Amino acid sequence: MSDSPPSAQRIWVVDDDRAVRFVLSTALREAGYQVVDFDSAAPALAALNEGPAPALLFTDVRMPGDDGLVLLDKLKAALPQLPVVVMSAYTDVASTAGAFRGGAHEFLSKPFDLDDAVALAQRVLPAVAPALAAPTVVAEAPSDQPPQLVGDTPPMRALFRAIGRLAQAPLAVLITGETGTGKELVANALHRESPRAQAPFVALNTAAIPAELLESELFGHEAGAFTGAQRRHIGRFEQANGGTLFLDEIGDMPLPLQTRLLRVLAQGEFFRVGGRELIHVDVRVVAATHQDLEGLVAQGRFRADLLHRLDVVRLQLPPLRDRREDIAQLATTFLAAAARKLDTPPKRLTAAALQALRDHDWPGNVRELENVCWRMAALAAADTIGVADVDTALNRTRSRRSSPTGADPGQWETLLSEWARRQLAEGTEGLHAQVRERVDHALLEAALQITHGRRAEAAARLGLGRNTLTRKLGAGRRRGGH
Repeated sequence: MSDSPPSAQRIWVVDDDRAVRFVLSTALREAGYQVVDFDSAAPALAALNEGPAPALLFTDVRMPGDDGLVLLDKLKAALPQLPVVVMSAYTDVASTAGAFRGGAHEFLSKPFDLDDAVALAQRVLPAVAPALAAPTVVAEAPSDQPPQLVGDTPPMRALFRAIGRLAQAPLAVLITGETGTGKELVANALHRESPRAQAPFVALNTAAIPAELLESELFGHEAGAFTGAQRRHIGRFEQANGGTLFLDEIGDMPLPLQTRLLRVLAQGEFFRVGGRELIHVDVRVVAATHQDLEGLVAQGRFRADLLHRLDVVRLQLPPLRDRREDIAQLATTFLAAAARKLDTPPKRLTAAALQALRDHDWPGNVRELENVCWRMAALAAADTIGVADVDTALNRTRSRRSSPTGADPGQWETLLSEWARRQLAEGTEGLHAQVRERVDHALLEAALQITHGRRAEAAARLGLGRNTLTRKLGAGRRRGGH
């Protein structure tokens, strides 16, 4: 092994794609750097043992033999100060977070602009080259986690990069975005890629729990604390000790509970309801909302100091209509999942059917697309899904979005009757419960849209109690999973 110091101008490029090696190496050489390229990790590691180390290394992720993340792990064990830029066409959470967890300096999504790669080299090299030392290569491959979030558009690439960086930082994160954009999936990814990954991930939709029970659900209670409390209950904070607590729809939390939550965030301690023992916890809190919390603060409905505690870093999730190019990948993923569940071959979308999905506005975002894909997987007669199947699956949504003044009041009843006859003829069981649940969900969502999320007003318009509305809506949201 050579103990020669690294050259401040030497860059290595590791990629099994000859074209990528050629164009990147050429661009870096034209910028004045000495460039050595390798087609896999093995010759790069051998060269590291035999000659001077590079000052900067670019590596692909998916290669024959050791992949780029294994190479990164071994390089960092030998040369902790070596800046490594990870390149990949697979911009999922596992690849991005794995790169940053392994110590990558930056993550470049393929295809990338060569000028950006050269500019990155120019920023990195002057500051870090003197700190490098001779290597001793050791390490094993890190285990990959299956991706949970799907997308390859610029907004999703930016989101994956943010998750990769934030997962390692013990900071509170506030996730904002419309209903159905995948806020719980993001919270789960932050936990799964963090040092807390082996500890519990606990999720709670604060809007789905009646206000009078939410305090006990969060902090637990002692036996006899209130009527019906026959035994001690451990709350979500204690359940999540050492891990992550995800609080969805935080904007619906009553003000008195906001005060208690603030103390836990500030001091890491609380009393169970009816208890005298001070409980200490170490929990990372990730909160989410579809509401304007600053507006709620101005209205006196949300504490400003609590918002400051929760909003250390904010992740804004894009609605599906702003990343329509991800619809093909999402639909393929959902249809494959439905096929596994239904034990049938996966169905394929025609080009026209895919365009019909892209043309839809998706007010329910990814959750709505998932439901539509499951509906098509179950109801489409052929192995190939056409435009007519998409129209059938979207019919209920389109009817709801049509003009109330121009629609035939009896049209939806006729459509429902026709659909029910087809289902009964095919032997579908439990149809009454399915229809009742879907009608409930449609009414609840419509009332919330009309009242701008004000649950008490929505419940009053529907003739329901507020607790009934939150319970029904919360159950539906838990089933959606986004």
